[in-house]
Amino acid sequence: MFGRRHDSQSGATQAPPPPPAPKAQASAPASAPTSKPKPKAQPTTDLPSVAPARASGADAHKSPEYYTIKSTIFNALIDTIDLTQLAQLDTESAREEIRDIVSEIISIKNVVMSIAEQEGLLQDICNDVLGYGPLEPLLARDDISDIMVNGAGTTFIEVNGKVEETNVRFRDNSQLLNICQRIVSQVGRRVDESSPICDARLPDGSRVNVIAPPLAIDGAALTIRKFRKDKLTMQDLVKFGSISPAGATILGIVGNVRCNVLISGGTGSGKTTLLNCMTGFIDLDERVITCEDAAELQLQQPHVVRLETRPPNLEGSGEITMRDLVKNCLRMRPERIIVGEVRGSEAFDLLQAMNTGHDGSMGTLHANSPREALSRLEAMITMGGYGLPSRTIREMIVGSIDIIIQAARLRDGSRRITHITEVLGTEGEVITTQDLFLYEIEGEDENGRLLGSHKSTGIARPAFWDKAKYYNKHRELSEALDQAQE
Repeated sequence: MFGRRHDSQSGATQAPPPPPAPKAQASAPASAPTSKPKPKAQPTTDLPSVAPARASGADAHKSPEYYTIKSTIFNALIDTIDLTQLAQLDTESAREEIRDIVSEIISIKNVVMSIAEQEGLLQDICNDVLGYGPLEPLLARDDISDIMVNGAGTTFIEVNGKVEETNVRFRDNSQLLNICQRIVSQVGRRVDESSPICDARLPDGSRVNVIAPPLAIDGAALTIRKFRKDKLTMQDLVKFGSISPAGATILGIVGNVRCNVLISGGTGSGKTTLLNCMTGFIDLDERVITCEDAAELQLQQPHVVRLETRPPNLEGSGEITMRDLVKNCLRMRPERIIVGEVRGSEAFDLLQAMNTGHDGSMGTLHANSPREALSRLEAMITMGGYGLPSRTIREMIVGSIDIIIQAARLRDGSRRITHITEVLGTEGEVITTQDLFLYEIEGEDENGRLLGSHKSTGIARPAFWDKAKYYNKHRELSEALDQAQE
């Protein structure tokens, strides 16, 4: 049970007659109450009623009157409860206490609301105090993959690959920024005017990016890439049509025989999801180390070490970069290194690791094709200031990367694996590759959904055949290639 706030100035003041009715008591006794605390009584000025059709449902459009009522009741609640003692309760008990006190405040203030409207208001206030405010209903939905908040008044979501606007909004930009700060503080990060850009994660692993004023002109911009509660497998990708059964078998062999894999794709193309699926083929007895900006990979193996970068502190020091993590991995006896996203000079260290006994390492990279992925990898190493000739960098890439898997988000919102490509060698100044699988678009149906199929290019003996044979997977690989050509 928690007490309510009190102060020395709030003694019981009796109103002089007339009127005969005394003023309500404004403070609590100093000792802890033995029963549930009563909220401070407020003047019984009637608040405006809420329009029934506009105040029900988390996504329904709420009227200005609703926000006036909510703000008044919320302020009265904060004046009444002791947040320090509230924090000591478990979430469910805290919600019950808040709901009881809010119900009494609504009664005292003579707010005209239906039971459904009152329930919606109670839920909203509980979310504001204990959770993420208006975001809570969106976070609870399993069909949403992205939540995009563009200031207090505009929120978009992505459902089934399509972006749509919602009626969810925040009370003001201050409430939005407070929720952003609550999110990032859980992982030891901050967002304010001096540090207006921040990457973080929710407790369930959802990836969060915040950019705050003064960089975001119309209020904080919050983007959440939601974490799936049920981890997708390669068979799920087959079921969704992202890859063919034969292609899934080949990717399983690629992961199992310790090929070095680079997953390429644009924003929202499913790179991290595919990387998670690929890690499902890692043997349980292998030591795996992951390096990420915001930890979101969901490896199921028992021997996994998860590392995460750290931004600089208030004095501008203490930053731990992705390159620092990848370099340190080499001192931790890894068997595989998984890099959530390669975006800078750490590309050089990852290639060095792949080329020095850490076969089966994987990473993702933003690029629109396998050929572009190789060019970007070369550019990252060049910008790292190593001073290596282009030919040397290309030879390093060829000696390190075995397979490039290209993921794409098509114009109808569907996600497909469009290429499975091998890196072969160099001819002069050019890196040579060969495609094992391609996704070909064949048209679209009456609903605008793209129709296509995964087709083998007819390569009967891929370059990683010897690795497959070493792990006794060559027969399975041969059968999958034959199946793909049928």
